[in-house]
Amino acid sequence: MIERDSQIPVKRQAQLLGVSRSSVYYVARALPERDLKLMRILDELHLKWPFYGSRKLTRELQNQGHDVGRRHVRTLMQRMGMETIYRKPRTSIPAPLSATYPYLLTGLKIARPNQVWAADLTYLPMAHGFQYLVALIDVGSRKTLSWRVSNTMTPDFCVEALKEALDKYGKPEIFNTDQGSQFTSGEWIDTLKAAGVQISMDGKGRWIDNVFIERLWRFCAQGRYVADRTGRGTRAGSAAENEPHNDGRIAGQRKMSQWVEGRFW
Repeated sequence: MIERDSQIPVKRQAQLLGVSRSSVYYVARALPERDLKLMRILDELHLKWPFYGSRKLTRELQNQGHDVGRRHVRTLMQRMGMETIYRKPRTSIPAPLSATYPYLLTGLKIARPNQVWAADLTYLPMAHGFQYLVALIDVGSRKTLSWRVSNTMTPDFCVEALKEALDKYGKPEIFNTDQGSQFTSGEWIDTLKAAGVQISMDGKGRWIDNVFIERLWRFCAQGRYVADRTGRGTRAGSAAENEPHNDGRIAGQRKMSQWVEGRFW
């Protein structure tokens, strides 16, 4: 936009455009070869482990023999537009005009199976975007009853998991969820009512009311779920095989069913 050969001085052109005159004369410097090499490695690491932040990426670089600090790694990440993929909030958005139900677990002693079931939805970070995992547990036994993975947040895959659990294990006395749109949808509510189950819902912002299944999601938050470079979801185990894990050791991969099914602590 600035014409250096114009009859109008460069200073006046900068004033008319509302830009600083120093920026007109600024010539960007090329990045050092070392930074370009580090950025290339960071890009590869981010594809392998998109849930790694600047601390873990710095440690990986240092383990490869690069003398680099976290601040410089963070600067390079910002330059590359690289953002850590992790579980984001606001999966519990009620559907418009949906019915909500009171919380029924206050002071309740949960001492037997099929007394209280719970369900929740979480993100699974992939190399590109997210998948969504719903799981149903028996609060008394901590057993995972059923689960489904979907690339959308529609209620159908949640209802499918619910029907499977009811078919396999009978019905609970109380079913507790948050107020997410999947659990306030007509399909979900009608299925519970048809089975004769009491419906309980957490209050707004009360994640701790559903803490038993939130404990299952902790596996995701700790990076034990891995999205490989092709975008397929796998779970990193503790066996020393072929993939680096959070603590710098080598970790193998297991099928999703081995991770979710059964007791989880």
